[in-house]
Amino acid sequence: MNGVGSVRDLETGTKIESYLHLLDGRVKLVILLLIIVYAVSTTQIIVLIFLEIYLLSLIYISRLSFKTSLLRVLLLLPFGGFIIAFQPFIHPGNVIWAGPFMGIHVTDAGLMWGALLFSRLIVALTSIVLLSSISPMQEVVQSFRKMGMPREFAMILSLMIRFLFMFFDELERIRHAQTARNFDIFNKKTAYMWRMKQIGYTIAMMFLRAYEQGEKVYMSMVSRGYSDKSRLYTEKKRKIGLNDYFFIATTVILIICLQILAMFFFSRIGFLGMHAI
Repeated sequence: MNGVGSVRDLETGTKIESYLHLLDGRVKLVILLLIIVYAVSTTQIIVLIFLEIYLLSLIYISRLSFKTSLLRVLLLLPFGGFIIAFQPFIHPGNVIWAGPFMGIHVTDAGLMWGALLFSRLIVALTSIVLLSSISPMQEVVQSFRKMGMPREFAMILSLMIRFLFMFFDELERIRHAQTARNFDIFNKKTAYMWRMKQIGYTIAMMFLRAYEQGEKVYMSMVSRGYSDKSRLYTEKKRKIGLNDYFFIATTVILIICLQILAMFFFSRIGFLGMHAI
């Protein structure tokens, strides 16, 4: 369970002390969301390449592992990559390759559109991975709360994060118990249906234990005075510092410069732009 996708690994990078780690949580959240919004709105792949380079430089400044960050991006990539993979075959345009059967073909417009969507997805995933690596989950909730998130949503998100770690510990205990009994899901010497049945038992066990643990935690909270009128603790707002303003200015200036270049330079030469479709 010690993979890059585990819950514990997501919080490991947040303990590093770096320039970005020390920034205000609201600044990190807003700026990285701004990058995602701009990446989704632009139609120039070269602009997305520059944004990705900027994000990689931020990962370097944050003293994060490039290997771990890349693995996390690859772990999230299938969620959107599956849809992107079909774009060259279904998007209308000039046919540049025709398959030998079933009328399968690749169009130039579909290929460019797929490349654009893929570039957008990479920038968005890199931003999400960077945010999760430099900001603890609870800090993200606090940042949303300070920016006016409704109390109910903030409380649900905060409880979800706390339960996430607890359920991970429970799953880890189940996996250790299975390993102690020589159970290996990838062991091809064991009957496939029997392995699937054990996985089903594990999922059912997790649901039962989650329900039981949820009841225990809820009764414990009620006995300590919790109700629908309870307030979520929020740290005192701190003033935005010089480093925060510098990070904001750097990112905003970069986006403005890229937009100007996209409007007056990249669009004219047609270099990796979607206008050619």
